[in-house]
Amino acid sequence: MRWSALLVLAACSSALHEPRPVGQLAPGHARGRSAGELVREADLAWQHHAEPGQAARAQALYLDAAAGDARRTDALIGAMRAMSYRIEHERGVARGTLAEQEVELGQWCQRRAPQSGECDYRLAIALGQQARERSSTGHDALGRMVTLLNRAIARAPALDAGEQHRVLALVLLRAPAWPVGPGDPEQALAEARAAASAFPASPDNQLVLAEALAENGATGDARAAYQRALDLAAAARRAGDPEAVHWVAQAQAGLEKTAR
Repeated sequence: MRWSALLVLAACSSALHEPRPVGQLAPGHARGRSAGELVREADLAWQHHAEPGQAARAQALYLDAAAGDARRTDALIGAMRAMSYRIEHERGVARGTLAEQEVELGQWCQRRAPQSGECDYRLAIALGQQARERSSTGHDALGRMVTLLNRAIARAPALDAGEQHRVLALVLLRAPAWPVGPGDPEQALAEARAAASAFPASPDNQLVLAEALAENGATGDARAAYQRALDLAAAARRAGDPEAVHWVAQAQAGLEKTAR
């Protein structure tokens, strides 16, 4: 996931509001299918999410499943994952609306599974995307994101290729420092190292490690991490990963910046 311009702090408004019932967010096209059937169809659509229309289809199916069975946190998480992808990758999508709905689903996820680290993580992602689209929520979102990500790390340390460490590192790198915000480059570097240590083959992890190293003055080590990210991204591009083009661009830009 790309997190450029993660948050812009402006006039403060609450990042969370009472969420609408899940049924109001679902398209209502279950047509007699059970929640289990809908999730299976959604999972198949998600396997092809880089193809036109498939992420939106997966989102709709997951939402109908979540509306049909109040126990299905997997359906909520699936819908949030699809929304997050669409916000980052689909042209012309209503990003602000999707981000607000994603936050609502995250709140329902927490209510259905209060101890779930994945619910914490997904809500943190949603808050970041909402803050990017509605900057007035940024100040409130920052503290909530840090709390949620730390909780996700404690509850689900191996979740999603270490992305909770990586996203926390990005928040700490790009947020203002105390007393305005939680920004902390040294702690960001610790989180970035944790992500890269747990999943060194992730180009995203190497990219955030490189950024954190550069921010802490370790330019040589940063260049080495950017080069590792570029090598991994090039391999991913050859394998057909749709994210690879963004990783390559970020790694090349980082190498150029640290060569100055």
